[in-house]
Order: sequence, then structure tokens, then C-alpha cells
Amino acid sequence: MDKERMEEYWKRNLKIIGYILVVWFLVSYVAGILIVDWLNNIQIAGAKLGFWFAQQGSIIVFIALIFIYCKIVNNLDREFDVLEE
Repeated sequence: MDKERMEEYWKRNLKIIGYILVVWFLVSYVAGILIVDWLNNIQIAGAKLGFWFAQQGSIIVFIALIFIYCKIVNNLDREFDVLEE
């Protein structure tokens, strides 16, 4: 792969990582800490949403982000022909 194509690959990979980190920050810090009191006004199955988000929801989102990142990067690898078997 030539240098320009490699730079484009890494530029797009870093952009994906940036988006993933923004979602991670919003879920863990904003929803889990900053707006937890507001979210606690909503109840799901008897549990306050803020508490649920801070304890379980953020973990579920983190795991989902791992799978989403893998899928997106695999597609990017195929596009740039750097997919490892």
C-alpha cells in the first residue's frame, strides 16, 4: 500500500476511534455522572434509569461499542485491502 493510501486508512481509523470515544464519554461521564439525577426521574421495571445506566447500561454500551468498532474496522480493512485472515 502506498503512503497516501496508508495515511487515508489511518485518518479514517482515527475518525472512527474518535466517534467511539465520544459515545463512550457521553455514556459513562455524562449519563452516568452529570445527568444521573435527571435520569433518576425515569423508572424502568422499578429501577431508576440513572442508577441503571451508571451500573449496567454503560457496561452494555461499552461491550456493544467493541463489536461495532470491530465490524466497522473490518469493513475498512476490506476497503483498503489490509484484512488479516
